Amino acid sequence: MIKDSEILSVKQRYGIIGNSPLLNHAIRVAMQAAPTDMTVLITGESGSGKESFSKIIHSLSTRKHGKFIAINCGAIPEGTIDSELFGHEKGSFTGAHEARKGYFEVTDGGSIFLDEIGEMPLGTQARLLRVLENGEFIKVGSSKVLKTNVRVIAATNVNLIKAVEKGKFREDLYYRLNTVPIYVPPLRERGEDVVLLFRKFTTDFSEKYQVKPIALNAEAQQLLIKFPFPGNIRQLKNLAEQISLLETERDVDAITLSKYLPTDQSRLPAAYVGSSAGAESADFSEREILYKVLFDMKKDMTELKKLVLESYHSGGLNQNIIKKHQTLFEDMDSSQPFDSSQGPSSSLPLVLDSSNSSKEKEDYSNNYEDDSIEDIIHEEDDNSLSIEKKEKELIIRALKKHNNKRKYAAQDLGISERTLYRKIKQYDISE
Repeated sequence: MIKDSEILSVKQRYGIIGNSPLLNHAIRVAMQAAPTDMTVLITGESGSGKESFSKIIHSLSTRKHGKFIAINCGAIPEGTIDSELFGHEKGSFTGAHEARKGYFEVTDGGSIFLDEIGEMPLGTQARLLRVLENGEFIKVGSSKVLKTNVRVIAATNVNLIKAVEKGKFREDLYYRLNTVPIYVPPLRERGEDVVLLFRKFTTDFSEKYQVKPIALNAEAQQLLIKFPFPGNIRQLKNLAEQISLLETERDVDAITLSKYLPTDQSRLPAAYVGSSAGAESADFSEREILYKVLFDMKKDMTELKKLVLESYHSGGLNQNIIKKHQTLFEDMDSSQPFDSSQGPSSSLPLVLDSSNSSKEKEDYSNNYEDDSIEDIIHEEDDNSLSIEKKEKELIIRALKKHNNKRKYAAQDLGISERTLYRKIKQYDISE
């Protein structure tokens, strides 16, 4: 049974400050696992101090006189991590001018700390699993099996169970690493430890900058304890340095302290829920907009069919017909606004003039001699597929009639040239 005095001794030796039960439990587990050769997996948020626990385990183990190397798996490029960990032979890849020993060979008899193990590539994970199970590895570019006696201490700030479910981490490696799990609590779970750490940091910075140490009143201490500190110890240390350097008044109250605390510090789960809800709301809004556009298009098509039918019966687009269906011209170019007080020949150059000759009418009718225009126009208004089909047919016929001249085809259809261009693209009509 490890005594509290022994835990205190370890804290003093490694500069660990705090008395929270979660912290003391993590230290106790590390001390119990240290004399063994079992693999240890340290979990905790970034900046919570996981590397300190790896040093405790190594220094209290039988390997304390062997080498200890700390490796950040996330900082090594995927193409070179195998070479870094297991070594390579000369000429095994471009730039391999000589053979090189990897960390597992160099630390034989010692301990290796693999930080951010969740960032390790799947291929390297397979090699690591072989080391953990058999103590064997093969250098890059070699076929010779080498042996090593290395204790692996791994750490991660990601949820490896979820990484396994997503296929980003090997399940067998996870269970092999997780022989002894150690959870390092974040600052927000350590209560008054935050105040003790802040006092330690401000004392150190007062000596560095040769100023009087910062002192927090009771309200400021409570504000510090309640702050979530997503960056954990790193963020607290930066805060202590800022206040020590910039604050002229050394007795700090809650109001002064709040000026140095970021206002937006929502935790990831809350942000995730919010973003999910926001995405759902945005998706709902997009559906509403889409429905509105579809209904507007349906309304415009109904209006367009009425306009074409009336113009057919009346022999052309006269001013009264245009006035009656003026909503169809609201999307026309702003340089050519609709003005019902003027004739179509002056204010609507893209619309057929009512003074078209009888020959124009004859050409228009001849172009539809195989089909009754009433049959084309009178369709079920609630059949959107039929509307699109007939609209496409009308556009194709208008283009053929005017030899693919969009300006005149648009005039004939009673729409703007810009709208016609958009419809041509929409229906993929070849001209």
